[in-house]
Amino acid sequence: MKSRRQFIKLTGTGLLAAGFSEAYATHVEQIDKGIQEVTFTLGMAGYTFKEFTIEQTIGMMKRIGVSCLSLKDFHLPYNSTQEQINMVLQKFRDAGIQIYTLGVIYMKTRESVDLAFEYAKMAGVNMIVGAPEYELLSYVEEKVKSYDLRLAIHNHGPDNPLYPNAEDIWNHVQNLDARIGICMDIGHTRRDGRNPAADIKKYFSRIYDIHIKDVDLATKEGKTVEMGRGIIDIPEVVSVLRTLNYSGKCSLEFEKDMKDPLAGIAESIGYWKGVLACSV
Repeated sequence: MKSRRQFIKLTGTGLLAAGFSEAYATHVEQIDKGIQEVTFTLGMAGYTFKEFTIEQTIGMMKRIGVSCLSLKDFHLPYNSTQEQINMVLQKFRDAGIQIYTLGVIYMKTRESVDLAFEYAKMAGVNMIVGAPEYELLSYVEEKVKSYDLRLAIHNHGPDNPLYPNAEDIWNHVQNLDARIGICMDIGHTRRDGRNPAADIKKYFSRIYDIHIKDVDLATKEGKTVEMGRGIIDIPEVVSVLRTLNYSGKCSLEFEKDMKDPLAGIAESIGYWKGVLACSV
């Protein structure tokens, strides 16, 4: 059972994430101090904002206080010119938001691999979150070497036979260039009947990005819920990340109420920050 002090920290952090003033959240200074001690950064996965414009996305990110984004193609189409890319990225930069990666990018042909790597180069990122077809991995490896970019392959759980979990990704990439690794989606991992914390430990050397969320069932039918309301042991995940000194991003991908997600995003971020504060 958490102590009263821990509970106050958790509650205070949640209130701040939801947009309440500091007057309503106690021990804020201690929370901030605790959060600064972690080696990983909170971000947002762009799919969360599928129903919103760039301007609306920026507005929500500013409200929730998150400044790192994995950008999706509906906000930056793959066929964009350099000028168009620069204009979009400048909008985010002006708002204090870092585009740290692009994706998920699906690669079904050699031409789509070519496009993905050139797109990432034009955008100036050093990592792609993607899902190339298995038979394209040797060609992807050539591109990784020539562009000097990381590729973090995203798992999609029981919905898709292509990379259902981190083990499958590992089995396909362990003998390839070390710049090819894993973007672990802990929600899809749990829906695939696996323990996210255990998989993080086992495949940590190739985990370059993490999508965080919570789900209600450890089956294909599992749906996204607000973090802390589902079945994933988020404190265990945080503990493993801290123990291993993970230094990448943990980006919330919130797939519930996608036309009106702000309350659920804020609750999830508040819970995440509260777990961080309580695990100091």
